[in-house]
Amino acid sequence: MSPEYVVHGLFSTKSDVFSFGVILLEIVSGKRNASFHKPNSCLNLLGHAWVTLMAANSCPMGNFMLCIQVGLLCVQESVEDRPTMSDVILMLSNEGVSLAEPKGPAFSTLLSVVDDSSSREETPSQNPATMSAVEAR
Repeated sequence: MSPEYVVHGLFSTKSDVFSFGVILLEIVSGKRNASFHKPNSCLNLLGHAWVTLMAANSCPMGNFMLCIQVGLLCVQESVEDRPTMSDVILMLSNEGVSLAEPKGPAFSTLLSVVDDSSSREETPSQNPATMSAVEAR
């Protein structure tokens, strides 16, 4: 679900673009966003795709990285930053199209953004959690 729908209950064609971006990233990664878990990290699928793109910025862009970048453009938190579906189709079908640099995706739990000087990620703290037993009346 797009951030504007979750927070404000607003739905638009850009919400569809957000959903398409999540699906594109799920296809490329082979993982579902809802069940994505990387050991020793609190990144979700969108955050993991962001870190992957930032780490690979110096590599030539192949189809795999193109799909990740287009997917990340689709899952931008701000509606104005997301492309239209016609722009998405144009980006995926034409190699010569220059792509905008995506900002951090919505709903990612990035601890640190990977930059040129460092590619390490901080590990989350391991706090114990407790669960109360729920009983019906």
